[in-house]
Amino acid sequence: MKVIETRNLSKIYNPDKVPVHALNGVNLAIERGEFTAIVGPSGSGKTTLLNIIGGLDNPTSGSVVVEGTEIAKLEGNALINFRLHNIGFVFQAYNLIPVLTAKENVEFVMLLQTRPKGEREARVIALLEAVGLSDKTDKRPSELSGGQQQRVAVARALASKPKFVLADEPTANLDSISAENLLDIMLKLNQEENMTFIFSTHDARVIRRARRVVTLEDGRIKKDLVQNEVSINF
Repeated sequence: MKVIETRNLSKIYNPDKVPVHALNGVNLAIERGEFTAIVGPSGSGKTTLLNIIGGLDNPTSGSVVVEGTEIAKLEGNALINFRLHNIGFVFQAYNLIPVLTAKENVEFVMLLQTRPKGEREARVIALLEAVGLSDKTDKRPSELSGGQQQRVAVARALASKPKFVLADEPTANLDSISAENLLDIMLKLNQEENMTFIFSTHDARVIRRARRVVTLEDGRIKKDLVQNEVSINF
């Protein structure tokens, strides 16, 4: 089942001055349960593609359809609510709320969704346990390592029960051990819960684990390869 489909997607920055063609006619379909890496050199359009898929930016032309909804046509609260209930985000810079604890950061998106207290508490406990932080629930971001903060960010991304998770260079600020641990956690969630993950990355560790690798160059898809099934013993 298709979760995402981009149709002839293009993005031009500074069209009235010196135009920059970030994306040029990208056609891409993502099925439920994929673990996909979008790769390519700097400036190839990886982050632009993720931002448009996530409704954080609009295409110049073409469309993005998420389970039947063309998100570029959504505006204001309709777009905010669509992202809130359908898309999980993991950013390179973590983007945790400094004054909130790990538990509160994960719970925050469910508060916005107005989910019942009991449901929120049970899901926070389950998610922090899943990412190996059940003993850090009351710690604020400043009291956590970079790897721990990024694991909180993954738990937060999953809290809303999204249709898919977009991860933009999630390992860029992590040491090698933290990066390996984080990727193993996300792969486990993918395999056990059929959660769809889409990465923008330069990291060979992400690419090794991905079951599909889409290579962008000059805003176009140059290669789209399915790799052998990846399995990790937990």
